[in-house]
Amino acid sequence: MPAVPSCLLEPLWDQFAALLPTQQGFSASHPLGCHRRRVPDRVVFEHVVLALVHGSGYERIASTGCSDRTIRRRVKQWAELGIAQSVHALALEAYDRMIGLGLTEISVDGCITKAPSGGEKAGRSPVDRGKQGLKRSVASDACGVPLGMVSDGANRHDSPLLGPTLEAVGTQVGAMPDTVNVNLDRGYDSAKSRSLIAELGFTAEIARKGIPAPIHADKRWVVERTHSWMNDYGKLRRCTEKSGKVVDFYLHLAAALVTLRMLIRRATNRYRWDNRPTTRRLK
Repeated sequence: MPAVPSCLLEPLWDQFAALLPTQQGFSASHPLGCHRRRVPDRVVFEHVVLALVHGSGYERIASTGCSDRTIRRRVKQWAELGIAQSVHALALEAYDRMIGLGLTEISVDGCITKAPSGGEKAGRSPVDRGKQGLKRSVASDACGVPLGMVSDGANRHDSPLLGPTLEAVGTQVGAMPDTVNVNLDRGYDSAKSRSLIAELGFTAEIARKGIPAPIHADKRWVVERTHSWMNDYGKLRRCTEKSGKVVDFYLHLAAALVTLRMLIRRATNRYRWDNRPTTRRLK
């Protein structure tokens, strides 16, 4: 059984493959030109999706046609090229063209997950007895589409990550509308956060410390749902990667899948096309 439905895997692979550099079937560096044939990118990609969904180690998902070393080496190459970020940006562009992104209302929040192997993006988790953890800061649109994200150690506060997260939104989406309202929880209740948002020309609704606010049940819940969707991927719940670029690779690959899933779900009510998916796995 595939890790994700084919209606998600195939369009993701089409865009992913278009960004891959052209490679020869055999290693050009071999002196006789007859080294073992290069494992096809599609085979490695399917193993990478398995690792993302199930969170398994590469040794467990390796097969006779694709070793764990091949997966590690190829993931490192793809992470260096920033392919996952580009695929996520393409998914956002398709969603905006067919459905429309709700950029006038943006919600930002952080989420702490496990990182037992440590690494460049790991830190002492304040909610897991000081074990190594990873924090991701995600910005979503009014419907919960992940727009931009950054990763850091679990010991980082949410407030300093607000600026990089909003900057990542501009990188992934492009030009923002004239009126943008940012919805934040009480962790961002500081003069520094307000001045940053004012510099960007945005408005903000920030929950006050010690004061219950209806914002929790009104506009900001969508980013909490987005975190829940992203935590469905085992590699994000328990990240064993040590390279910061590889961590970001999996984050953006998961965000691209979440965006494609939302695009297909909402497009089925507006468009008709051949082989329209009807599986309940797209819930």
